[in-house]
Amino acid sequence: MVRGKIEIKKIENKTSRQITFSKRRNGLFKKAHELSVLCDAQVAAIVFSQSGKLYEFSSSEMEKTIERYRKFSNDYFAPGRPQVELYMLELKKEMDIMVKKIDLLEVHQMKLMGKGLGSCSLAELQDIETQIEKSLRIIRSRKADLYADQLLKLKDKERELLDERRRLREEEIRETLVRPMLPVTLHTEKNETVGACRTSKRSSEVETDLFIGLPATRL
Repeated sequence: MVRGKIEIKKIENKTSRQITFSKRRNGLFKKAHELSVLCDAQVAAIVFSQSGKLYEFSSSEMEKTIERYRKFSNDYFAPGRPQVELYMLELKKEMDIMVKKIDLLEVHQMKLMGKGLGSCSLAELQDIETQIEKSLRIIRSRKADLYADQLLKLKDKERELLDERRRLREEEIRETLVRPMLPVTLHTEKNETVGACRTSKRSSEVETDLFIGLPATRL
């Protein structure tokens, strides 16, 4: 989504103006610090609030930076010197070039969004279509990569769940096989004991069997 341009003018609400001042000041000092670190540059920034309060940032001692600036300005930016006019002309040219580039980029971005196409020629429309198709291919390729990564993660998760299910099933089978052994053993031992008692009783009954009558006659 394209961010709309903010009109640069004085903020009338005093509270909003103070909040904006605080945020923009901190952002300015942060960027100055980043510039000094990334580019090994000597940076200093001085800000006076509306109430006259001083805020400053310097990558080194502020006094040395100001002294260096005074020496440079006295040597290079002396009134009437041609270097000043050349320097200002170069800055103006660079600024004009940057403004034109920004305008072209904004117009091109609006066309990519399908706005302001009435003034486009057939070649421009074909070029825009080619760029959009190229962007779509990149987006689809990236989406396919994300889908592939997600599918691999789901397969790994499925494999882990299957392994866990197999492990739990094996434990359940082992518990099922081990659990009936004790009752069966006790039942067998009980049957053997009962059988032995019955056999002993039968033998006892046979041994104590009585016979009443005359003895057999021997020939």
